[in-house]
Amino acid sequence: MLKPRQDLVPNTFDFETTPLVKPTGFREYDARWILEKEINLLGIQALGLGLATYVHEIGVKPRIVVGHDFRSYSLGVKQALIIGLLEGGMEVVDIGLALSPMAYFAQFALDCPCVAMVTASHNENGWTGVKMGAQAPLTFGPDEMGRLKTIVLEGEGVARAGGRLERVEGFRDRYIDEVTSKVKLSRPLKVVCACGNGTAGAFAPEALRRMGAEVIEMDTDLDYTFPKYNPNPEDHAMLMQMAEKVRETGADLALGFDGDGDRCGVVDNTGEEIFADKIGLMLARDLSALHANATFVVDVKSTGLYKTDEVLKANGATTVYWKTGHSYIKRKTAELGALAGFEKSGHFFLAGPLGHGYDDGLVAASAVLAMLDRNPGKTLSELKGALPDAWTSLTMSPHCSDETKYQVLEKLVAEYVKLGEDGGSICGRKIVEVITVNGARVHLEDGSWVLVRASSNKPELVVVVESMRSADDMRDLFREEMKPRLAAHGVTDYNQEI
Repeated sequence: MLKPRQDLVPNTFDFETTPLVKPTGFREYDARWILEKEINLLGIQALGLGLATYVHEIGVKPRIVVGHDFRSYSLGVKQALIIGLLEGGMEVVDIGLALSPMAYFAQFALDCPCVAMVTASHNENGWTGVKMGAQAPLTFGPDEMGRLKTIVLEGEGVARAGGRLERVEGFRDRYIDEVTSKVKLSRPLKVVCACGNGTAGAFAPEALRRMGAEVIEMDTDLDYTFPKYNPNPEDHAMLMQMAEKVRETGADLALGFDGDGDRCGVVDNTGEEIFADKIGLMLARDLSALHANATFVVDVKSTGLYKTDEVLKANGATTVYWKTGHSYIKRKTAELGALAGFEKSGHFFLAGPLGHGYDDGLVAASAVLAMLDRNPGKTLSELKGALPDAWTSLTMSPHCSDETKYQVLEKLVAEYVKLGEDGGSICGRKIVEVITVNGARVHLEDGSWVLVRASSNKPELVVVVESMRSADDMRDLFREEMKPRLAAHGVTDYNQEI
């Protein structure tokens, strides 16, 4: 395999004859580049050959499902990827236009151990990327991505015979049949379906109708320029328009889907956003009543109510906090045989009798609708109001260079561990646990907590605090504990404060 270059001038002879692959495109869980600035189609082809080489290296059956999202260039990117995969001796099963979870489902339905989904999710137009895996329902994490990066950048791809292409028609209907098979509403629910003009618009409205919902479509026409807002259910712009549509139509809730359909955001009947960790807690309460002694996995940025909630305790539920990142939560959910995993960014992983364990926005939506259906006479806002009070900060991201952030974090973790071992306290409350799977999440005796971790893809630390007492106490935890402790290590430049 020709060793890729990291710098090429567009529209030149070299650009048309030499692979371009910027190393920064290889992330912890997937790969993303700006097309023709950081990667060209020959670079995508090199990625395909590298992925095929890695699959053969680890001894997995060389059969892979591929799909693409709705962008003007995604089909071309997928075709370049397929050329590389075929050169590397892979059996390629092409399902066409797809959501990421549709490609994950195809791994099970079409006997494909491997997956490569061409999507940049909610990123702006111009971005492309690939989500990859070689052991359903898992997707690549840092180790796999690191080895793939080396194979591609060092030109270690190996051409093999045996490449074969199979195209599967009509798989969209089979996928929608799957995600709607477990939910048939017994009472009418009016649902705003918001897709931000992303690929989910070709799937979500029909799926929700098949579940029995009355669907109010919002920005469901496919338009890769994303003319109103990026299809990201964490973004304020999308959530505000969802809320406005709920109030305008008197809907029971709004469900918002990201660009490739693996995340779901929720706005209640009053037009108030419910953060994904709180939706997860509501689902955990509901599901643990049906599945005794269930285990749930949540990321370290999620509310501490999972640990203190009396409903979960009464149902024998166990909650495990784990590393932030969909690949990590998905892997831990599978490892523990958990009933579900919840990530604060809106990835939901429903397993066992509920799903295959991968993140699927439509399956998450079906779980929310089923929860409402099982609670006749109650609105979503009433179910939310039944949760104990907790005041959680916005995610704060103080600047810390990539060269120093892990060293600074290591010192902060050591300080908190020692403070806990010495019976120390924060703002007058004893430390009862320090979780160190992803930075330091420090739990206090009243259920409040503080978190510091390193951003996986930016020169920043990540800081979150939550109080079980009041909004003022939440601010005190930041101002009296976190801010001075980080300042002692030279971290003072915040994107926002509380």
